[in-house]
Formats: sequence, structure tokens, C-alpha cells
Amino acid sequence: MSKYEPLWKYIQENGGNLFKLTFSDIEHIVGIPVDHSFLTYKKELLTYSYKVKKISIKEQTVLFEKLS
Repeated sequence: MSKYEPLWKYIQENGGNLFKLTFSDIEHIVGIPVDHSFLTYKKELLTYSYKVKKISIKEQTVLFEKLS
């Protein structure tokens, strides 16, 4: 099981076409802070019909997009 699997399931169940979460939201959902490994793990999200559209370090947000 991936350390980000709870996040992927949360997005699949609660996300719309575009869905933004803060780093704090993500930390609350998975119980760990967002770190550099997120860049590797984000590919797993494709299995849940979403992708990471944009990561903003300045705003500390991640924008997710539902695949059509």
C-alpha cells in the first residue's frame, strides 16, 4: 500500500473536475507531511482517474484534475 493511497481514495470520492488541496489538507488526510517523494508517488493517482495538474510551492497547494 502506498503512503499516499488514503489521499488518492479521498480525491476519488470527493473530487470534482478540478480539485485543490493545501499541503495542510494533504497532511491531515494521510498523516504525513508532503515531501519530495510526492513527485514520484503522484503517478499512482492515474489509477484513480485523476492527475496532478499543478503543484504550487509558493501557495502550498496541489491542483488535481479528473481525467476524461
